[in-house]
Amino acid sequence: MQSLWNDQEAAQYQGDLQQRIYTSRLLGRDKTLVLHGGGNTSVKITEPNILGEDEQRLYVKGSGWDLEFIEAAGFSPVRLDYMLKLAKLSMLPDPQMVNELVTHMTRASAPTPSVETILHALLPYKYVDHTHADAVIAITNTAKGEARIREIYGQEVVVIPYVMPGFDLARLVAEIFAREANDKTQGMVLLNHGIFSFGETAQESYERMIALVSHAEAYLAAQNAWQLAAPKAATPDRPLRSDIAALRKSVSAMLGAPAILATDQTEKYLAFAQRPDANVIARQGPATPDHVIRTKRIPMLGRNLEDYATQYRAYFDAHAMLAKEPKTMLDPAPRVILDAEFGLCTAGRSAKDAGIVADIYDHTIDIILRATALGGFQALPAKDIFDVEYWDLEQAKLKKSGKPLAFAGEVALVTGAASGIGKACVESLLARGAAVVGLDINPAIASLFKRDDYLGLRCDISSDSEIQSALEQTVRRFGGLDMLVLNAGIFPGGRRIDQLGSEEWRKVMSVNLDANLSFMREAHPLLKLAPRYGRVVVIGSKNVPAPGPGAAAYSASKAALNQLMRVAALEWGADGIRINTLHPNAVFDTGIWTEEVLAARAKHYGLTVDEYKRNNVLKTEVTSQDVAELAAELCGSLFAKTTAAQVPVDGGNDRVI
Repeated sequence: MQSLWNDQEAAQYQGDLQQRIYTSRLLGRDKTLVLHGGGNTSVKITEPNILGEDEQRLYVKGSGWDLEFIEAAGFSPVRLDYMLKLAKLSMLPDPQMVNELVTHMTRASAPTPSVETILHALLPYKYVDHTHADAVIAITNTAKGEARIREIYGQEVVVIPYVMPGFDLARLVAEIFAREANDKTQGMVLLNHGIFSFGETAQESYERMIALVSHAEAYLAAQNAWQLAAPKAATPDRPLRSDIAALRKSVSAMLGAPAILATDQTEKYLAFAQRPDANVIARQGPATPDHVIRTKRIPMLGRNLEDYATQYRAYFDAHAMLAKEPKTMLDPAPRVILDAEFGLCTAGRSAKDAGIVADIYDHTIDIILRATALGGFQALPAKDIFDVEYWDLEQAKLKKSGKPLAFAGEVALVTGAASGIGKACVESLLARGAAVVGLDINPAIASLFKRDDYLGLRCDISSDSEIQSALEQTVRRFGGLDMLVLNAGIFPGGRRIDQLGSEEWRKVMSVNLDANLSFMREAHPLLKLAPRYGRVVVIGSKNVPAPGPGAAAYSASKAALNQLMRVAALEWGADGIRINTLHPNAVFDTGIWTEEVLAARAKHYGLTVDEYKRNNVLKTEVTSQDVAELAAELCGSLFAKTTAAQVPVDGGNDRVI
């Protein structure tokens, strides 16, 4: 492990808190040390209060912040003297402890201090760092973990047996640290939990962490347990989308809400899932207690959800009676599924949540394999895992979590999404919490949005094979398909029937009609498996009810598509799938309407550009966003009992009326 400390970078961070920010970010950059909000750092600073009196404050990482991106606002300042007084209490229930931490901050807007605040306070060092280093966890999660740690570090670290984070851990650390720390002590190992380092400067504490973890890595290397053998696995060569979508529907039912189910067929994950001993090594529990809430108790192997749910309920019943307080069972839905064909599957209420679980389990696999190479992975006992999963503080956090967005856990696909109405539809669906796949023949679609819940794919929708590939990638990325917005189409130049060539006619029909038939046919099996039933929105045209001269191919293709929608509504109603059409008109904020074209068309009608844009009954301008917002609403609860509707979005057109 290499130190990332850079003197030039460090010089830009002046003052104790800024130095704390810098080294916290260095720790956060290394995912073998901390993942997604894991780990903790603090610094003790003397500052004047409002009365001008000096007081000692502990700045500790606040809840919800990620070390890699932490700022000053992410640290919670608490009065150090009061924390040290709390540490002397014989007992302090965790909910009451959190209350004491929050009510003794010196900045009301600060985040809730870490549950390890008192532990950081009582360690007699200015800077304290805490990580969940993979190498250290791999060693401690073995039958002889404590002996190995003492062999590696000697007097360099104080060893603390596992106790759940909170006040009891702080009390135990105070007792053992006072007894065992000496002038050689540079850190502390919490068995099955993580490693601490400390120092009088941010650099000293950080580089001690790097050195301590490097010792663990060197030990694993000496035991032939560091470099993992390149995996070999059988890779599936058949479409998986229907099977994955079916599994996602079942997971969503157990969760009680739609879930994103991300799958990854990387050889590493397939090889791990295909191991003959996977049922043993993967089912002992998470690598650290910090991962319990994200990844649940154990991963599910294969696709037998009924068996998994039965095991989960038995696990709950066996330990609930031992809990200090009555517990209400959380949903039994797995967050990690290992499958010989699907590889690694991770579930969450959003693409971000599923991605976090995937990152955690990627590191968990490495930890399990290294511990196995040392003689056998050994997680915490089930009771300890239960205590963390059903911890009062975590249950309180769940109760405080806000109402999810309307389309949380759902997946939408939009065609013709690189610009205009299609791009606006992507934005409207993302804003409602959906994971969205955007398709377009324009390669720019791939980089249209840079976020976990968006996938942009270049796709020629006139190709059946490219449609099938796009749907396969959609399901492998997000687990299924709930909403389909058929927006892609072409509008050729005006041409009267007596001048309309067959080739141009066929091209328009191919894109505007045939491609949409293919999409509907291929998407139907997936829409049938949508947890809240599938929804389709067809972007039609005013030309369906009111065609214009010179637009025979376009008008006929859109009318035929509209008729296809009506037939689909009749056929798919039994599957709970609803399909509706929007008929926009005069949407001018799209690529085909340049300033020059607008000016020319306005002049043709003897209008100004603004008058031309508002040339409708309501004298209002219709934008791509207007169409997109209604398209999204058609997929929502307000239209839950509507299908085969044709809704104009045109400001009122006298010819349609």
